[in-house]
Amino acid sequence: MPRPHHNKRLHRQARAIAAALALAGLAPQDAAGGAAPATAGETWQGVAIAPERRCAPYHRSDYRYPPSVEARIVASMGGRIYGPYTGRHFRSMRQTDIEHIVALSEAHDSGLCATGPADRRRFAADPLNLTLAAPAVNRCGPGGKCASDAADWLPPENRCWFAGRVLAVKRKYGLTVDGSEARALQRILSNCVSLELVFTTGSSAPPRAGSRIMPRPQASPSESDALQYWDDNRNGKISCKEARRHGIAPVPRGHPAYPHMRDGDGDGVVCE
Repeated sequence: MPRPHHNKRLHRQARAIAAALALAGLAPQDAAGGAAPATAGETWQGVAIAPERRCAPYHRSDYRYPPSVEARIVASMGGRIYGPYTGRHFRSMRQTDIEHIVALSEAHDSGLCATGPADRRRFAADPLNLTLAAPAVNRCGPGGKCASDAADWLPPENRCWFAGRVLAVKRKYGLTVDGSEARALQRILSNCVSLELVFTTGSSAPPRAGSRIMPRPQASPSESDALQYWDDNRNGKISCKEARRHGIAPVPRGHPAYPHMRDGDGDGVVCE
């Protein structure tokens, strides 16, 4: 007979899995369901199946977003500059690109071509669809994601998180999936027990000789941890120089370092 504490642990795990699947609007039975449909006009997981179609010209300038979104991505990962696709930790945001999980041109051809400029800009800046990636991973080139959908490109790491985000974004904006993309996403989701983002325990390259950079925290740092990691001169405050040295600038409200910094113009972002 199973021990009581063993049963409790299984129940906790089941609740955690259900909660993670719910983030993408999935019930556990949905994720483990059968093959995804491939016929236009059908639906899969509440998303319409349809071939990609460019109903209006695509202009990259229609999908502008403020540079501050990069700091907000870092803040959402507890101050870590992290590439989920490869499990890589970076020293600075200068080493990464802002990555749209559902590529802008793919979203355009999946339904946003029928919307106006405001909807396109809202999509481009939506944190649900944003992460970080090394340029070689984000851009076009050998092994790069470029504008590919899940049928043509999948990340080496965090595939369950990636598939869950793609589905959540497509649902939120009423975008379509083509049959091959739906099948690729279904193959991933049918083997997932969680859609949570997984952080590797690796670290970025070692600091240069003479630099004074604390090891990157493996758990999300709290406000009280911030001074330990980013206050180099131990004066109880974090300067823009220190923030830039550690690669966390610009620093948005909500980042653990923000309460220890001076936001002179009160716009919620320091060291822009």
